[in-house]
Amino acid sequence: MGKRSFFGRHYALAVAALIFCALLAAAGLRSTPGVLMVPWEDAFGWSRSSISFAAATGIFLFGITGPFAAAAMQRFGIRATVLTALAMMSLSTATSLMMTQTWHLVVTWGLVSGIGSGCITNVLSATIVNRWFTTHRGLVMGLFAASTSTGTLIFIPGLAAIAEHHGWQPVVMAVAAVMALLIPVVFFFLPEWPQDIGEKPFGADEHHPVPPRETSNPIRTAFSALGEGVRHRDFWLLSGTFFVCGFTTNGLIGTHMIAFCADNGMAVTAAGGLLAIMGVFDLVGTTASGWLTDRFEPRKLLFWYYGLRGLSLIYLPFADFSFYGLSLFAVIYGLDWIATVPPTVAITTRTFGPKRGPILFGWISASHQVGAASAAYLAGISRTYFGSYLDAFVLAGVVAVIAAFASLAIGSKQRRYANL
Repeated sequence: MGKRSFFGRHYALAVAALIFCALLAAAGLRSTPGVLMVPWEDAFGWSRSSISFAAATGIFLFGITGPFAAAAMQRFGIRATVLTALAMMSLSTATSLMMTQTWHLVVTWGLVSGIGSGCITNVLSATIVNRWFTTHRGLVMGLFAASTSTGTLIFIPGLAAIAEHHGWQPVVMAVAAVMALLIPVVFFFLPEWPQDIGEKPFGADEHHPVPPRETSNPIRTAFSALGEGVRHRDFWLLSGTFFVCGFTTNGLIGTHMIAFCADNGMAVTAAGGLLAIMGVFDLVGTTASGWLTDRFEPRKLLFWYYGLRGLSLIYLPFADFSFYGLSLFAVIYGLDWIATVPPTVAITTRTFGPKRGPILFGWISASHQVGAASAAYLAGISRTYFGSYLDAFVLAGVVAVIAAFASLAIGSKQRRYANL
C-alpha cells in the first residue's frame, strides 16, 4: 500500500507531523548541554567556561551548517540529508559516554552534533514549507518553529530529573536512542517531493507546476546565494535582528537558565519545570505568531516580539527567584521565545523568492546561532570571572530592545527580488 493511499489525500500533513517530531528531537539534543552543565562540572571538575565553550561550539556549527544543509537538500534530497544528520547526532552523543577530557566534549557535543543538528533546524522547516505547502505557510512555519523551541524547553525537566537522580550518562543514552529511533521512520515515511507519491502541495490546484530539480554543487549554491544577499540592506537587517534572537534565546536561556536558577537557590528540577512552563506557552505563542504572520505586517510583529523579550530579560535578574516569583517571566518570555521565526521567514521569502529564500534564510539562521554561541560563551565567562549572570541578562535585554526598533526599518526601502 502506497503512502498516498495509506495517509489519505493530504500527505503533506503527515510530512509536517514527521518533521515536527524530528525538529523536536534535535532541539532536545541541543538543549542537553544546558541540563548537564552542572553535572559535568561536578563529575569532571571542568570549569563553567570550558563547558560553555563546548556548548558555544555546537551552537555556532548548528547555525553555520544551515545554508549548506539547505543547498544539500536541494541537491541530494531532504531524506538523505536528514538521515545523515540523525546518524551523526546519535553516534556523537553515544560516543561522549567515553569522554575524559574537555576536548572530547568539544568534539562530540560541539563539532559533530553541532553539524548534525544544524541540518535539522529552521532551514529544514523553510524547505518543507516551500516544497509541500502553497497555503497556510505562516501557520505551518509557526508550528515548526514551536517544535524547535518547545523541544529546547519541554525535554529539560525530564532530562534534569534523570541527571539529578541517576547522573549524566543515562541522559546521554536517552538522547542517542531517540535520534537512532527516528532514522527508520524518516527512511520509510519521508518522500522527497509531493509529485513522487502523486500528490500536489497542500493548497495547490491541479495546474501547479512541477519545480525543476537542483543539480548544482550545494557549496557553490550556498555561497552564490550569500553573494546576492549581502548586496541588499534587508538581508543585513534580518541577519542582525536574528543574531539578537539567538543571543537572547538558545545561547542565554537555553544554555544558562538552569545554572542561573541554581545560583539563586532553586533546585534543578524546579528550574527545569520553569522551562517546561515556558515551553508550553512557547508552543502557543509561536503557533499564534505563524497565524498572525499570514494576516499582519511581519516587521511590526518583530517589533513587539523583540521589545517584550528585552523587557522580560531586564526584569529577570531582579525577580524573586522562587518558582512563583518567576511565573510572570515564564509566561511573557515563553510566549515570545522564538515567535520571531515565522515573520522572519515570511520577509525572507517575500524579498528573495521561494528558490533563494530558504538558502538565504539558512545564512540568516547562521547569524542567529552566532548570536547564540556568543551569549553561551560570554555568559559563562561572566559567571566564571564575575560570579554572577546579572550583566549577561541585562545586556541581552538591552540589545533585544534595540533589535525591536531595527525591525521597523526592514523593508522600508524594499525592492522585490523574487527572480533571484
